[in-house]
Amino acid sequence: MKLTTKTKKTNRKSAGISLTPYLIIAGVLGLALTVYIGYRASISDRKLFSISLIALFAGLLFESIRVSGSWKTVAGIFVGTYLFSLLSFLPGKRERIYNFENHIEMWPYFFIFIFALFFGIAYKDKVTSKLTEGITLLLSISLIYWAIDYGFTNYHNWFSISLMTIGLLLSIFSIVNALTHLHLSRTNRLTLSIWSTIIMFAFAIDNIIRVFSNADIESSYLSDGLYISLQFFLMGVSAVYIMQNYMLLAAFLPSKNGNYKNDLKENKKDHIDRYSDEQVNVGQSLFCILFTGTVYWLNHKFQLLPRHTMIWLVFLTFPFLLHLKTLVNGQKNYR
Repeated sequence: MKLTTKTKKTNRKSAGISLTPYLIIAGVLGLALTVYIGYRASISDRKLFSISLIALFAGLLFESIRVSGSWKTVAGIFVGTYLFSLLSFLPGKRERIYNFENHIEMWPYFFIFIFALFFGIAYKDKVTSKLTEGITLLLSISLIYWAIDYGFTNYHNWFSISLMTIGLLLSIFSIVNALTHLHLSRTNRLTLSIWSTIIMFAFAIDNIIRVFSNADIESSYLSDGLYISLQFFLMGVSAVYIMQNYMLLAAFLPSKNGNYKNDLKENKKDHIDRYSDEQVNVGQSLFCILFTGTVYWLNHKFQLLPRHTMIWLVFLTFPFLLHLKTLVNGQKNYR
């Protein structure tokens, strides 16, 4: 037994020694490329970096440390992601004329994407949002407002009508579940979880488009710059959750090398497990419909805030408002 233990220790030590030179080489090459990137960015006539990206990554880092509870773990993921992200400077297959500055512009977004992906995989259980009938109800009402305010009801082609019909039926299904005591079977939880994920991902894409359509922070007034910075910071905070929702949806698509039947079974289980089987309070569901319906109607009529801002503001404020209501009435929290 002693000889076996020593052998294991020797193997681990030799493996560590064999990996060390590669890590040193990767670190030196990464440092050299970083210095060169900084040099090229400093002499370029184009603005290759923006403060917006700093705010975006600050939000991503903040949420990563909060979720993991360990800055050392985040630092390890950061280093690994950083070295891996330098692969974005390799020429693409269809890239006829190599332009280093174009790769510098693409690099931060590639880095943020990979960081969110690695972190989402490492902390899958923590970043997978727990869902309830109440959350799905809030999302469904918000989607109806979003579609109306966006003007989707004005499109009369078969594709948009089909999408709106499916969306309306699933929204009605979620509303009926929240207003009744229908049994939350595995099928119902699976349907409501997938529907919630689709809505959250659609809102995330819309929010990304709206945030990146803002003016540059550097060219804005202080108040506007702070508002834009806050939007980028919050988008960074939500990046790992956006990535997780994307992976939950992408898992339904078959992969070339995977076992689709097993992957599909595992993904269905993830959706079912993250959806609560507790029934929501009907009175609180009615309050949710009344509050969100009133707020969204007023915003649609008077255009008080941009559509995406109002939706995320409702997501933020409604749980606090409902919590205060439950404290006054002595009811259970909204589930």
